[in-house]
Amino acid sequence: MQQTIGFIGCGNMAQAMIGGMLESGIVQQEQLLISAHSAKTTSYVEETFGISTTLQNREVVSNSKLLFLAVKPHKYKDVIEEVRSAVSDETVVISIAPGISFQDLTEMFNREMKFVQAMPNTPSLVQQGMTALSSNELVTEEELSSIVELFQSFGKAEVIPESMMGAIPSISGSSPAYVYMMIEAMADGGVKQGLSRDQSNRLAAQAVLGAAQMVLESDKHPAQLKDDVCSPGGATIEAVSKLEESGFRKSILAAMESCTAKVNRMSD
Repeated sequence: MQQTIGFIGCGNMAQAMIGGMLESGIVQQEQLLISAHSAKTTSYVEETFGISTTLQNREVVSNSKLLFLAVKPHKYKDVIEEVRSAVSDETVVISIAPGISFQDLTEMFNREMKFVQAMPNTPSLVQQGMTALSSNELVTEEELSSIVELFQSFGKAEVIPESMMGAIPSISGSSPAYVYMMIEAMADGGVKQGLSRDQSNRLAAQAVLGAAQMVLESDKHPAQLKDDVCSPGGATIEAVSKLEESGFRKSILAAMESCTAKVNRMSD
């Protein structure tokens, strides 16, 4: 990939993506230009990733073929108002903010442009990200293919209709937090039973990683994989029964619904 890639904003999500891109080798340091609100952030990014930074958003816009808007949703309007006159019609603008639609972007830029919505997650930093992507009709197939390739450099990417983007934070954007909580709880259980904290963390995390890989590679439904672990009258089915009794599934579904509702409120 030869395009110059700009980021306006460089918080945790942007840093995860940048780290993943560089680690994969698909993007070189000299292709990236980052702006941030504070000198503390730009200094950290320069030191950590060895890439160029600036405090001037318009400088990023003027030098980017792919422009990532990586600021908080409530800052979009002000940032776009600042830079919109400097954005070329050939620039592909990639929004990673939940709740910002193509219609919202069109109104903020005061014109139709090439827009892509992307919802990545923080495992991008270790090249295990999951990103949902949607593009408007002005983005060419070649451009979208190039963007998919970029996101696949640090994980997996799925192209979906814009109408489905509101569901993505709950299932892949925010869900690593749910999984971290489960790993922490499993590790606590290990410590309670006498294992060291480090061992418990590793055992729990690897079990989750392996289980996820089984879902992706076995072509079996998760329910079948669960059944395969549960011997009749065994310890696993006893544990599964307790999870059901405690409302494990219900809690996950409720968390996802709450997450989606919050995203919808943010777009109002």
